[in-house]
Amino acid sequence: MFTGIIEEVGKVSSIRTEDASIRLQIQTKEILKDIHIGDSIAVNGICLTVTKYDTDSFCADVMHETMNRTSLKLLRRGSKVNLERAMAANGRFGGHIVSGHIDGTGTIRKMQRDSIAIWYTVETTAGILHYIVEKGSITIDGISLTVAAVDDKTFQVSVIPHTLNHTALQEKKVGDPVNLETDCIGKYVEKFLRERNSNLQKPEGNTDRKNGKSSKSGGITAEFLERYGY
Repeated sequence: MFTGIIEEVGKVSSIRTEDASIRLQIQTKEILKDIHIGDSIAVNGICLTVTKYDTDSFCADVMHETMNRTSLKLLRRGSKVNLERAMAANGRFGGHIVSGHIDGTGTIRKMQRDSIAIWYTVETTAGILHYIVEKGSITIDGISLTVAAVDDKTFQVSVIPHTLNHTALQEKKVGDPVNLETDCIGKYVEKFLRERNSNLQKPEGNTDRKNGKSSKSGGITAEFLERYGY
């Protein structure tokens, strides 16, 4: 699990293609102070596993599924990427719950300065926008941000100078893709409610005393009310 608070901006030093997958080598410094084989590192918001490391870089494999769902396929040698290690159990929770499992991508459609901040307007799919709410949390390329506005095609965030100066977001321009992860809590709540409502709507089985067979009835019975606490 991650928090969306970027620790360091790394640089892609090598990309090796293997069939439909790639192996990334990323130059970094801070991340290497506490790194082990098998550790989880969020790279532009995508949870990747450390397969190798040395004094100034680490390697991670990116499978075909991840390539299809994220913007990692557009990385080039020299590309800057946001990096965050998995959250320590004794660490501060500075952002929000981030799984590192990307929902999909969006495209920056507008960038507008507002005093010290910059407003980013991001266009994405209806399926992703469904889980984005005003004043809720969104992860853009691994950065925990607050949604300032949302409509049926886009959402907006306002980014302060500190975030721009300490992330790779400052390298982005209009038309660039970004990785998006919506708040996972909302998805779980929706699933549980959908299943609960589906169960509530199922007709109750009533036993026919004459032949012992169960018949379906959509009416409210004493058994139905008792089952759900009435």
